[in-house]
Amino acid sequence: MKSPKTSGRDCYAVVAPGLEQLASAELRSIGIEPGATEPGGIAFRGNDASLFEANLRLRTASRVIVRIAEFRATAFHELERLARSVPWDVFVAPGSAVRLRVTCRKSRLYHSDGVAQRVGGAITRRVGGVTITGAKREADDDAESEAPDQPAQLFLVRFAHDVCTISVDSSGELLHRRGYRLATAKAPLRETLAAAMLLAMDYRGTVPLMDPMCGAGTIAIEAALIARRIAPGITRAFACERWPGAPTKRFAEQRAAARTESLPRAASPIVASDRDAGGAAATLANAERAGVATDIEVRRGALSGMTPPAGRGLLLTNPPYGVRASAGSEVRNLYAQLGNVARAKCAGWTIAFLSADRAMEAQLKLPLTEALRFKNGGIPVRLMRAEVPAHG
Repeated sequence: MKSPKTSGRDCYAVVAPGLEQLASAELRSIGIEPGATEPGGIAFRGNDASLFEANLRLRTASRVIVRIAEFRATAFHELERLARSVPWDVFVAPGSAVRLRVTCRKSRLYHSDGVAQRVGGAITRRVGGVTITGAKREADDDAESEAPDQPAQLFLVRFAHDVCTISVDSSGELLHRRGYRLATAKAPLRETLAAAMLLAMDYRGTVPLMDPMCGAGTIAIEAALIARRIAPGITRAFACERWPGAPTKRFAEQRAAARTESLPRAASPIVASDRDAGGAAATLANAERAGVATDIEVRRGALSGMTPPAGRGLLLTNPPYGVRASAGSEVRNLYAQLGNVARAKCAGWTIAFLSADRAMEAQLKLPLTEALRFKNGGIPVRLMRAEVPAHG
């Protein structure tokens, strides 16, 4: 049976399928060499410091997990015996709460509730006073709703072809929950996906950025965080900080180091506008909570009335798809208007937007190419980009 060592653990950055290459590049940028890539994540070896760094700095990951045990079991008595050997006390303090997520595929032990009962029993046997708050089956990160004031240590138990893999979550709340987005608009875009869009467009804060359909302002706020080099997890806590024996002093030093790296202001303009007063108000409130309100110019106005900042920049937005907030001819007209406004007012700019429908893309009448694809709210989408022709 494999078990972890504090000097080097088998870690895994979980991402939305389609974002693996972006996350690999992010890992390299913070000094962590990525390992094998598979749909939905990237493996890497990490110690306590690199594990914390990944949670603190990765913009596209939804959580970071550590694989702590792997063994073969075809009967419950085998599972009970082997689960008791897992070093649960390294990750769970006496008297704390634990959540289990269990999946069973193509294994003789196919009853996930039975697996959860045996694993939960092994944990409570090894660590005193632990409460098992519940076990979810076949859940995914989109369904997670843990309240931050009721933290429970999550373990992921996966059976596949009679091999049991046990992992511990080091993140706690999902990493897209940066702590700033309390005010939302219709069909909000997850923070990790907004960051992925920006990174896919190679945005570094050196050119103007505009989102003319900003909703809750997620794209603009993530742009400001990138432009100012603010670590996305700088204001929140992680599950690994609660582990017994966690190097809390070292973690505090890493957090302080990240704060010293941030810039006092964004170097180029960031403009967020929305025709809906609620969207503009939500953007401003969220930007204030994120500490970047002075970096973003928030406007209320229709797409047709948008005025981009001077110079060539990036127009990046998440319009309605036609399957979610609006439908039919209204959405086709919106996409056509986006193309018209881009050609008229954003000559020489790069435009990029999320799309769920090739017919809608055609309304822009621009030479589009695909930059990224993933799912947003369960809807398959593509990030499409184009260089708007310069006048003359």
